[in-house]
Amino acid sequence: MGLLEKLFEGALWNSRFMILTAVIGSLLAGVAIFYMATVDVVEVFKHAMHYADSSLTAEARKALHDSTVSHIVEVVDGYLLATVMLIFSLGLYELFISDIDQAHGSRSSSKILVINNLDDLKSRLAKVILMIMIVTLFEEALNMNLETPLDLVYLGASIALIAVALYFTHASDGAHPESVTHNPRDKGAH
Repeated sequence: MGLLEKLFEGALWNSRFMILTAVIGSLLAGVAIFYMATVDVVEVFKHAMHYADSSLTAEARKALHDSTVSHIVEVVDGYLLATVMLIFSLGLYELFISDIDQAHGSRSSSKILVINNLDDLKSRLAKVILMIMIVTLFEEALNMNLETPLDLVYLGASIALIAVALYFTHASDGAHPESVTHNPRDKGAH
């Protein structure tokens, strides 16, 4: 029974490497979104170059301005989504495969990319997803036609709800300090 148990536990432990498909897939998706957002930036810049054209009418200049701002918001949304994929990829790798030595040993490394537990990963992803939702609301608000006073109330209510969500997100940062300083994997290290 000891050999069978050892073989089974070894296979079970090594099954965690299946996570590499999600790590690589998420990383590739993030790279693709970074690429698309960067191409969008180049296109926005090309269109914005016409803003100083003296042959543009005031209406055309306003339309170009509004279109450019809207596209820039879309680019920010794309970069935020790519960031989610990067954080997700790094987090899964650190949680299931191994700590990333460069992330822990360097003074210049970003602490946002160091994931200690599943709650840490969820929290960081939730914050970036909240930012994506805020940017999306901002994008929709730019294109919104306020026809009735109730439309303005809805816009104000959505802004107030975002403020509440940001408040609770910020308040929860100090709620679990042990998730930042304590790494359960450190117990058996060294």
